[in-house]
Order: sequence, then structure tokens, then C-alpha cells
Amino acid sequence: MPKKVVTEAERRRRRPTRQGTVLSERLIVQTALRMLREHGAAGLSARRLGAALGADPSTVYRYFAGLDGLTRAIGEELMGRALDSWTATGTWRTDLRSLGLAIHASYLAHPQAAVLTASRVTGRPREIEVDETILGILRDAGFTDTDAVGIYHAFIDLALAFAALDAGALAIKDEVREADEHMWTSTYAHLPPTTHPHIAATAHLLADRMNHSAYPVLLDTLLNGADARLTSTRGQDV
Repeated sequence: MPKKVVTEAERRRRRPTRQGTVLSERLIVQTALRMLREHGAAGLSARRLGAALGADPSTVYRYFAGLDGLTRAIGEELMGRALDSWTATGTWRTDLRSLGLAIHASYLAHPQAAVLTASRVTGRPREIEVDETILGILRDAGFTDTDAVGIYHAFIDLALAFAALDAGALAIKDEVREADEHMWTSTYAHLPPTTHPHIAATAHLLADRMNHSAYPVLLDTLLNGADARLTSTRGQDV
């Protein structure tokens, strides 16, 4: 038999926890984000979360359908934070670019959570609001529905793919990441031109570029293509 869905008001703990707080979905998600930042995905469990909240571990299951439900809520929180930090200007390209950067930045602010959630589709209200916003920007700009969906698909997948990639680098230990970053100057920069002429010729450029995210460059490439597509469509309508 399916588990009964209980409303937020019915689920809410009627008296404070041992720490003097009243539980809510938002408080649990915020606490889970802190635990992910401090301990990584392996450290997130109902037992540890209950201890951090000062509540019985089973309390978490009154708010979410298991840890997977909590994971979806964490992903939604990151999407919501991106949208809250973003302001529309009415210019479709400017708005899409700034929203893409906001999504990327929101996930990178919580790299362990990003690694856990970037590949998930939450189906929750804030995520849906982001999707509606992107499609609205594109359709209002004059893109056909087919083009709007195609660009939306590429846009959101690009943002989340780079969020996962760049967050993965931030989520590893500092000394490991620094060793990886140093490889461009300690190894690649010293490869001889007799065996690796192309790397040797561009080593100084590689060292300057490869430790920075390529997301803004690829985002602009995507928007350039979308702009060209819109111009072509308008030309056909004349």
C-alpha cells in the first residue's frame, strides 16, 4: 500500500527539538547541505541527520520519502537559490546567460551536494519554476516551440554537466586538487617539443586556461548558435 502523503502542517513537530528548534522541510534541507559540506555524501544518513537536528532519525521520513526524497529536495534548493539570485532584464540572451551562470554558481557553492544532485530531475516546484522561466524566455524571444525545447535541453544539461564536473574538482581534498592543477606546470610544461610539439608550443596557454571552468565559453557558444537560429527563423518569416 502506498505511503500516505502528509501535509507540511501535519508533519511539523509540535514542540521544539532538544536544540530548541521546530523542524521543517527547509531546516532539514539546510542541515543536510551543511552535513554534505562537512562530511560528503557518505556522511549523510538519517541517523546523523537526526543527531544534527536533535531529533529521532525516523523524523526525517515524516518529511521526505527516504533519503532519495531528501536528495531531490536538496537539488530543488540549489535550483531555487539560483533563481532567487537572478534578475531578468527582458533581453533574452542576457537573461539566459546570467541564469546559466547563476545555476552553475549555486551548485558550486555546495560542491558535495552538486555531485549528488546535478544528474537528478526533482519534479519539485522550484526546479519546475526554473524550467518554466527558461522556456518562457525562449518562447517570448520568438523561438519556435521546437527550437525552444531544443535550446532549453542543451542549456540546462550544459549548466548541470559543468556544475557536476567543476563541483567534482572542488569536492576532493585540497591537496589532491592542487596536485592535479599543478600538473599543467609541473608535467605538461616540461614535455619536450621533439616528442610533443603541440603541447610544448601551447604549454603556457594550457597552464593559464585549464584550471578554470570552460562553462562560460561553452555557454556563449550555445547562445551564439541560438541567436543565429533565431535570426534565420525571422528571415524565413519575412
